[in-house]
Amino acid sequence: MKPFAYARPDDAAAAVAVVGADPDARFLAGGTNLIDHLKLGIVSPSRLVDVTGLTSTEVTELDDGSLRLGAGVANSDMAAHPLVRERYPMLAAAILAGASGQLRNMATTGGNLLQRTRCAYFADPSTPCTKRSLDEACSAREGWARYHAILGASEHCIATHPSDMAVALAALDADVRVLGPDGGRTVPLRELHRLPGDDPTRDTVLDHGDLITAVDLPPADAVAANSTYRKVRDRASYAFALVSVAAGLVVDDGVVTDVRLALGGVAHKPWRATTAEAALRGAPATDESFRAAMEAELADAAPVETPLGGNAFKVPLVTGAAVDTLRRLAREHA
Repeated sequence: MKPFAYARPDDAAAAVAVVGADPDARFLAGGTNLIDHLKLGIVSPSRLVDVTGLTSTEVTELDDGSLRLGAGVANSDMAAHPLVRERYPMLAAAILAGASGQLRNMATTGGNLLQRTRCAYFADPSTPCTKRSLDEACSAREGWARYHAILGASEHCIATHPSDMAVALAALDADVRVLGPDGGRTVPLRELHRLPGDDPTRDTVLDHGDLITAVDLPPADAVAANSTYRKVRDRASYAFALVSVAAGLVVDDGVVTDVRLALGGVAHKPWRATTAEAALRGAPATDESFRAAMEAELADAAPVETPLGGNAFKVPLVTGAAVDTLRRLAREHA
């Protein structure tokens, strides 16, 4: 590990100023992702700026019924919070599906959203990776691509975003509150993460020095209340999603009146399935409708085949997971 300076400012604005003035500085919160990257040699910051305790560690109900999740809230605390469990069950389920109990005790709201891909080639500096350097090629395209993207990828990167929590927040239309060198602003969570395009080195739309301070959930409605999260993985725990589904559904007299659907493990960002949602609204709440909606959503899927095994299996896997999840929600809402 290369030497670095350490700073612990008195407040969030001071932390933003320190990082904003140093292009090689990084924020440090729970550190569950950043510390690994320091050890692996993926990043070599000049300075770590500790923001522990500088953002809220509380879940707060606002006057309009919305919920504000402080960026410093531990994942385990958020998943256990009564208002989260009661009003947004898909979010609680998504958090509990991630990592391990020990990691959830350390990981924070802000850090979870900003964790980087677990692509094996990105984590191995001895192999080429366009996400680490635009001068290098994507090794996954000719290598081990089992966990990689089938939607929204580019020739430069087929990595996937690893967060479970972010998939649920995308389905819930959450907003991210950001404090930057130029002041505060709000970014819709669906717009926070980027597709790789020509520059996969950037995971989000945030600028250097921007600090996530909170996430706002809109007032819970019937879709949020009748929701869940389904994660399909290679082993029962401590594994990233092959595919995942965050779904909320409202059915009236056998017809879908409202739905929210987001997919994980399929793209460089949490994938809001807007095409499937549009196809389902007003359609019968049947397996046939659910499957047709997913087929429409995945019409542009582009799985890869490689000498070490591709990821075409994800298309039927995410379809089946979504159909089963929606079927169960329809039965519970009947």
